[in-house]
Amino acid sequence: MPKTPVITTLEAHTAGEPLRIVTGGWPDVPGETIVARRAYAREHHDHLRRLLMLEPRGHADMYGALLTPPASPDGDVGVLFMHNVGWSTMCGHGIIALVAVGMRHGLFTPRDPDAIRIDTPAGRVVARLEKNGAVSFINVPSFVLGPELALPVDALDLPGFVLAEGHDALRCTVAFGGAFYAYVDADQLAVGSGRGLAPADHGALVELGRAIKAAVCARVAMRHPSGDPELEFLYGAIFTGTPGAHRPLGDGVHSRHVCVFADGEVDRSPTGTGVSGRAALLHAAGELPVGEWRTIDSILGTPFDVRVLETTRAGDRPAVVPEVRGFAHATGKAEFWLDADDPLPRGFMLR
Repeated sequence: MPKTPVITTLEAHTAGEPLRIVTGGWPDVPGETIVARRAYAREHHDHLRRLLMLEPRGHADMYGALLTPPASPDGDVGVLFMHNVGWSTMCGHGIIALVAVGMRHGLFTPRDPDAIRIDTPAGRVVARLEKNGAVSFINVPSFVLGPELALPVDALDLPGFVLAEGHDALRCTVAFGGAFYAYVDADQLAVGSGRGLAPADHGALVELGRAIKAAVCARVAMRHPSGDPELEFLYGAIFTGTPGAHRPLGDGVHSRHVCVFADGEVDRSPTGTGVSGRAALLHAAGELPVGEWRTIDSILGTPFDVRVLETTRAGDRPAVVPEVRGFAHATGKAEFWLDADDPLPRGFMLR
């Protein structure tokens, strides 16, 4: 059967996390705001998201970006992010790859390369391509949603799951860094339950991350100060760890992040929105002064740097403006098509 070209892409990764950037073949996405465009794409173009993100063309942990014209008068470019079950509000690793790779390949031309204004569904992000090839970006205001939450073990619905000795409930805190996450200190986990935050813990963390997300969603209403319902959902769980014999870290690394988001998708990077929310948590605890950088690594040991650029408010909540820094690399170009008789036009996902 004839092969009809559908979509062309530029392939990249940020600290190991893939980004498939659409460069052609996608229909126009109307809408006066990026949030409206996200809603339109979700309703009308989800078959294309599935085509690119899921098998046999993608995989359960694929991530993508669709560029749009800017939605604001002073914007340089707009972006919609996609993953295995839908459309994100913001993506830090995606911003880093979009700037590092997109600029080199001429996907967009900013007015000021030292202040690239990117319109995302979560708000305005300002990025810069540094001389050493790193990309830094100033994220949206990030904040802690509420007090620590204690989840009883039986609320996780994981037969056989136990906590480390001395813990009677799994404690987590929800924070926003472009999306909402439940942050969990991995020292609460028993050995074998993902405590090492290493590649060997991948399966256990996927299972636990899904369970935590469901349990927190049943107990906490995600409320963003903007009141925008498109931002009011829990994206995933982030497991954090500090240096220790069971969790070796590189020199100068503050801690490790492993993010399980969407439907059990595991971020290979430290997660740009995730370290932004973490910056809000650390600052609120008095552990991260304004201006001081912290290096946080991923499940692969690849790093992002984060700092609190300044304090602000998100509605009536105290918040911080985080700055995140990391590296991205191009991996290739692709052209995807769909045979007329392909029995799997919407793709599939095996986990």
